[in-house]
Amino acid sequence: MLVQGASIIPRMSAQLLNDCFLRACLRQPTPHTPVWLMRQAGRYLPEYRATREKAGNSFMGLATNVQYATEVTLQPLERFPLDAAILFSDILTVPDAMGLGLSFGAGEGPRFARPVRDEAAVAALQLPDLNRLRYVFDAVASIRRALLTRDEHGREVARVPLIGFSGSPWTLACYMVEGGGSSDYRVVKTMLYARPDLLHRILDVNARAVTAYLNAQVDAGAQALMVFDSWGGVLADAAFRRFSLDYTRRVLAGLQREKDGRRIPLIVFTKGGGPWLEDLADCGADVVGLDWTMNLGRARAAVGDRVALQGNLDPMVLFAPPEAVAQEAVAALDAFGPPQRADGRWDGHVFNLGHGINQHTPPEHVSALVEAVHSHSRRQRSAR
Repeated sequence: MLVQGASIIPRMSAQLLNDCFLRACLRQPTPHTPVWLMRQAGRYLPEYRATREKAGNSFMGLATNVQYATEVTLQPLERFPLDAAILFSDILTVPDAMGLGLSFGAGEGPRFARPVRDEAAVAALQLPDLNRLRYVFDAVASIRRALLTRDEHGREVARVPLIGFSGSPWTLACYMVEGGGSSDYRVVKTMLYARPDLLHRILDVNARAVTAYLNAQVDAGAQALMVFDSWGGVLADAAFRRFSLDYTRRVLAGLQREKDGRRIPLIVFTKGGGPWLEDLADCGADVVGLDWTMNLGRARAAVGDRVALQGNLDPMVLFAPPEAVAQEAVAALDAFGPPQRADGRWDGHVFNLGHGINQHTPPEHVSALVEAVHSHSRRQRSAR
């Protein structure tokens, strides 16, 4: 789905200089295990903080400015040999475009001026005009252009693929009903149990909005998509299936799976989603992200040939000395095991953290992590 006027977005079908991430997502052979990090463009980088200062120390000032969003998306790629870029944005852009009044106070998390908590507010909820999110799609196209370079033969190629993303319908609903972050999710869970009809209405609108939003990101140039179900793990078993997983499935079923002759891998990440690993493996995604509570080897055995896996180092490991960071990375890779099976088939693994990188993380420790993942995963392959 193209937003009005989006025909100016160029078709960018340049070959990829490094396609390891996309290949791993589709369980194809790769020379090393690809690595990228959730929140890889963020406050732990001094160059990010400098750009944010130029934007008036405003998160949304960064996210809504195409030039700044492009700049900060590429900053970690200039420092580290990461295998993918991820759009710099926020999961709450969709409810903000619904008119709920998103703001980020100094030292605080996101807040909505107009939470959706009663029948009138739920009835008034409408799909957002995607033109209100044009800054996101323009940033995607700008980042794709900025990723272009020349290979050794002088041909135009893209350095790495670009990941687009959104929050899941349930995670967005948590913020929309609570009015911001929460420690107990009391307001949204009260609605869930007392007025499930209202919550289902919110989730239905969210699912349709997220589907359109992600498809528009693909039209703008995103080469993979990730759905962040950040708060799925706070739900009871039956509630997770009805109010989170079912709506994530709806989103995935409505997404474009191919663009410019390339497959668009779909990634789902549920923090705390270990109890539903096999259900997540059957939800329509190509890749299931894991948090640090899961053992990669056991997860690999459980999902079999159904999906690739992404994860899952504890972000706090990055506060240990670089040699300890490298040891933990090696341990995670060894837990997954060599990606090529004895029968010659490949299981996909994308190395990542089990959640977003902490803002106080030393950048040199990230360097140690990326180097360890690349070098040890190459050794794993050469040993076979």
